[in-house]
Amino acid sequence: MNDKNEKNVPRATLQRYPLYLKALRKLQEDGTNRIMSRELAELVSIEPTTIRRDFSFIGNLGKQGYGYDVTRLIEIFSEELGVNFDEKIILVGAGNLGRALLNYNHWNHIVGTIVCAFDLEPSSEEIGGIPVYPLSDLNRYMPEGTRIAILTISQDVQETVDLLVDAGIEGFVSFAMDHFSVPSHVSVRHIDVVSKIQELVFETNEKQQNKGV
Repeated sequence: MNDKNEKNVPRATLQRYPLYLKALRKLQEDGTNRIMSRELAELVSIEPTTIRRDFSFIGNLGKQGYGYDVTRLIEIFSEELGVNFDEKIILVGAGNLGRALLNYNHWNHIVGTIVCAFDLEPSSEEIGGIPVYPLSDLNRYMPEGTRIAILTISQDVQETVDLLVDAGIEGFVSFAMDHFSVPSHVSVRHIDVVSKIQELVFETNEKQQNKGV
């Protein structure tokens, strides 16, 4: 996103942009060419006035009585967010959690797609229509240009990460419980469900205490 928008667009607005983009991508896939703010509001559960204000930070995107051009909005939001819809993502660890993620396709229309999975000992050749290969065949089957990997493994974590980095992975979404290190040019986002539950319990307890005051 350009410097101008980073300075001027409120954080809450920036957090809504991906929601708009997902809805717009789905509309485009369904053959919708233009949409009114009130129609988009129904899809994303955000007030039309908020949508129009959010869009105004980018520019004059619509025409009164005509609405918004879906294709143009997608182009603008894609540029603002730096999104690549052809991003090839791999998943490593096709156990229970990995299987669930492979069958979950709600991130399409946003950031590309999982193209294949790898596992130490694959129990099946395909999950949710996505091929699963032995990790030992990583260099053979990892698509060219792949930069992002989702980790759902519980053993040999550091060794696997090192292998993936050597193969060209530059970003990890990790569900792994074990700590691992990566070179400075590699980014990691840890998904710690236990910590989130702990935060939620603390927040819930705090609200209950405040009620009793």
